[in-house]
Amino acid sequence: MTGRRPWWERVPAPVVDAVVVAVAAADVWFSLSGEGRVEQAAAVLACLALAVRRRFPLAVFLLTLPASLMLDIVFAPFAALFTLAERSRDRRLLITCAVLFALASAAPWPLDELSSHERNWTLVYFFYTLATAATPVLLGQLLQARRDLARRIEEIEEAREHERLLHSQAVLARERAQLAREMHDVVSHQVSLIAVQAGALQVAAKEPTFREGARTIRSLSVDTLDELRHMVTLLRASGGHATELTPQPTLADLHRLVATSGVETDLTGELPPDIGTPAQRALYRTVQEALTNVRKHAPGASATVRLWQDGDALGVTVTNTPPTRPSLPLPGSHQGLIGLGERAELLDGSLESGPTDDGGFLVRLRLPARSD
Repeated sequence: MTGRRPWWERVPAPVVDAVVVAVAAADVWFSLSGEGRVEQAAAVLACLALAVRRRFPLAVFLLTLPASLMLDIVFAPFAALFTLAERSRDRRLLITCAVLFALASAAPWPLDELSSHERNWTLVYFFYTLATAATPVLLGQLLQARRDLARRIEEIEEAREHERLLHSQAVLARERAQLAREMHDVVSHQVSLIAVQAGALQVAAKEPTFREGARTIRSLSVDTLDELRHMVTLLRASGGHATELTPQPTLADLHRLVATSGVETDLTGELPPDIGTPAQRALYRTVQEALTNVRKHAPGASATVRLWQDGDALGVTVTNTPPTRPSLPLPGSHQGLIGLGERAELLDGSLESGPTDDGGFLVRLRLPARSD
């Protein structure tokens, strides 16, 4: 669970923009005494541009540079530089913008020839301004990293919750399977013996009362066997809302798997309905493992699941796009793809996996057309 947001993040964006423009206008006001119309126009443009700095951060920063060159102002370019650093991941761009601001602030206006002493002072002022410009850049990058970390923590919590759900479903499925085996191997066997013995007693009994009692016992035993078989079938199927992922999934469950994977996924292609059950399970497990890896290691990526058949072979190919957000290293056994490869070899098939040219990842399972 994520904590409550800080108070400054709960302030409406229009209110923040209005305050930023007002402070920038106050900063400019103290620098406009005796300035010409060109300087005044540059100052007004710099202040007004801050209202749209969230949509066009780079353009707004560039619009503040003329005012920084002509006037002794700081707030407007700093606000624009902070917004750019908060939204951009291009560090070369941020360094370039900081240097441009330092040059604009240190250069004389109007641009004319300077004495040697003034040149030295301008160079010192340039490095001083450049060091000062690092503050909004670092603050913006820090806020961006904090936002990414909070988002990643939320994704980790969701992944853990999903894994806990899968674990509970697996435990429940094992318990159901064990109970079904016990009922089939022990209880059904005992009830069958009761029915056989009751039938023998019914034949051997001389008195009508004994025969009727034996017949009743045999009839009840047969009915009990039918109920037991029905219960064993239900337990082995693991039906019901509590076990949406059944122990023996098939291709019919792929749509539900894709819908509940937590990844934007496009399912395409079809396969013939007469595929063997082992092959269907292998295809399902391949898609399940691939989508789980996308959710863990490629946050923000989308995936494509393509079912295909080519002559005497069939299979599935799962590809995902590059992640849109940085990912944190997560602990894992690294055995998922190895297990899928072993499953494919048992079915005389093959599994391929690896990065794609665009930075994504590909998992491809190939099986013989008749994998019974």
